[in-house]
Amino acid sequence: MRTVNQIIEEVQNWFNPSLETVFDKEDADLTTAKAAMYSLLSGGKRLRPCFMYVVAKAIGADMNDVLVFARSLEMIHTYSLIHDDLPCLDNDDLRRGKPTCHKMFGDDFATLAGDCLLNRAGEFLFEIVVNKPEYSYAAFNMFRCSGIRGMIGGQDIDVSSTNKQISAELLKELHERKTGALLEAAICTPVYLKEGKTNSELFVALKSLASNVGLAFQIKDDLLDVFSTSSVLGKTVGKDSRDNKSTYVTLFGVEKAQEMMNNVIDEANNNLNKIEALGYDVDDLKVIVDYVVSRDR
Repeated sequence: MRTVNQIIEEVQNWFNPSLETVFDKEDADLTTAKAAMYSLLSGGKRLRPCFMYVVAKAIGADMNDVLVFARSLEMIHTYSLIHDDLPCLDNDDLRRGKPTCHKMFGDDFATLAGDCLLNRAGEFLFEIVVNKPEYSYAAFNMFRCSGIRGMIGGQDIDVSSTNKQISAELLKELHERKTGALLEAAICTPVYLKEGKTNSELFVALKSLASNVGLAFQIKDDLLDVFSTSSVLGKTVGKDSRDNKSTYVTLFGVEKAQEMMNNVIDEANNNLNKIEALGYDVDDLKVIVDYVVSRDR
């Protein structure tokens, strides 16, 4: 079985060059484009492209077409981080070990950069759907996962819940939307590209896996916010306590949160076994799932 670093290196060699062509030459000198590229090229785990890549390889999807969707998804994710860091939301100065976009370019251009990345992601998806209409549901689902029924809906609950202790049920819904929805898009998009809208056994297992991964990822983030450092994590630690937000750690304590994360990963492994039983090679997928809970940042 390959290591996570080997897989990530392979994914980055496949994926990173696509980011260089996000803007045409005539637009690249605009401050908005520079601010967008600053955040888009600032590193990061590229976790969503990793999941999309390993699932696509496992099921035999067209990797050139997958790349278009992976790039758009990463652009959507990056726009959400730019906006999330703004003073009107999380008010953060550090992201991926570097000053946040608004600290480098100002609130105005950071806002425009986020808007621009979201719009440009849509342009790329419209372009491929015009040529391949069979991909229309995959494109629709990606924007559904990033909209009011997904990520933005989760952010709404997050902002509304500041300075409040919320129920475990609402916390789960918050993170299913805010974190889990984009991971669902990453994991399920290759199936939509290969099969169209579907309820196949493969799709059901992958969607359940995406839910497991999203929850485990968030619990791990909550634990890292308590135990990591800014130099390791690449962003401000202790934000949850600073902003008086409910997390799995504040609601359940460290030991229970760790136990919950382990239980969710057990469910993820059950789904991986189901996918393997369908005849697919899930070795790389298992490594990336394990990375979600073993990472230090």
